[in-house]
Amino acid sequence: MISRDLLRDDPDRVGELLEVRGEGADAVARWTELDGRRRSALTELEELKRRRNEASKAIGELKREGKSAEAQIAEVADLKRQIPDLEERVSAVRSELRDLELGLPNLPHDSVPRGDDESANRVERVVGEPRKFDFEPQAHWDLGPALGILDFERAAKIAGARFVTYFGAGARLERALINFMLDLHTGEHGYRETLPPFMVNGDALIGTGQLPKFGADLFKLEGDRYYLVPTAEVPLTNLFREEILDEADLPIRLTAFTPCFRSEAGSHGKDVRGLIRLHQFNKVELVHLAAPEQSYDCLEELTSHAEKVLQLLELPYRVVTLSTGDMGVSAAKTYDLEVWLPGQSAYREISSCSNCESYQARRANLRYRPSGGGKPRFLHTLNGSGLAVGRTVVAVLENHQQSDGSVTVPEVLRPYMGTDRIREGD
Repeated sequence: MISRDLLRDDPDRVGELLEVRGEGADAVARWTELDGRRRSALTELEELKRRRNEASKAIGELKREGKSAEAQIAEVADLKRQIPDLEERVSAVRSELRDLELGLPNLPHDSVPRGDDESANRVERVVGEPRKFDFEPQAHWDLGPALGILDFERAAKIAGARFVTYFGAGARLERALINFMLDLHTGEHGYRETLPPFMVNGDALIGTGQLPKFGADLFKLEGDRYYLVPTAEVPLTNLFREEILDEADLPIRLTAFTPCFRSEAGSHGKDVRGLIRLHQFNKVELVHLAAPEQSYDCLEELTSHAEKVLQLLELPYRVVTLSTGDMGVSAAKTYDLEVWLPGQSAYREISSCSNCESYQARRANLRYRPSGGGKPRFLHTLNGSGLAVGRTVVAVLENHQQSDGSVTVPEVLRPYMGTDRIREGD
């Protein structure tokens, strides 16, 4: 959520920044009106309770003195009738205010390019040269089935569209990538491996910003309060909710492998072939919990850790800063890593690395106590894919394919795969 102090102290600036995020200009005015009603009702409620307490005290004193307290008794009775009605009004306006706050996107960092969509994104750097093939490279949706390692048709029989079944070397490649990424991030990058629940409650999804606005993108268990995780960002970020951490322990770096489940609402007709946009996919996630002063250094660090995976897999890619119109709702700044896919002659997103500043921390009440003392402060939260495993399978297959239809296994994966090449029937 956006800081209430900022909304009160600088509503014009907040309004301008919300407009570039696609939020209506009247959102701040509506918030100001609700906040005024809430504060006015609270003041009135406190005054009624003060009068009730004074009248109740007077009743006791008058009775001790043997005097009549009928007027005070009548006043207390009247106040007791008014207070519940006013408390209900306060509760209603609080609920309306919270709903509005939960629906507002984060404010963009000053370095984020302004624009309505991806056309305003800024390429920061390009790493590696796309390979020049002496044959026509295949897309993974042809290459994988030809090798017998990816099967979309059999997956559709048991689940439907946007699912895949891996066989043989395909399943080993997926598992090898997961283990390689976890070993890299824990062994070299200083993350603590975590295995969180794959189901979460609604509060966790509110904390990271998926609810209430994006409920249609989630899979909810019918008749239950649980949701399947859309990303490990949700359980990892919420592990310390309602806690106060010590500044000396920051930043906290966590990594986890989880399956991810997304309904892909609104994506009909987009990426219908292959592994790019599935209802179920695996991902290795990176999360930082940081003090505000260190969070943008953490963003560069986290992004470099995701980049290292691509570098070691010998995959060409580029780093793109997303525009205000292309960022996720919780992010203040996002770098996308886009890997080159020769079978599609295009760069495609394989990781999003975001600094959410205090937006998620306010929703989940994630705080830390400064080393120098003083009141607890809200943390900054960061997250990124390190990487999306299915899309990494795509990149490995397409970039390392050979003219005979086989695929060379990148050197760093060979100890995990037990082979240097994937051939038909493996």
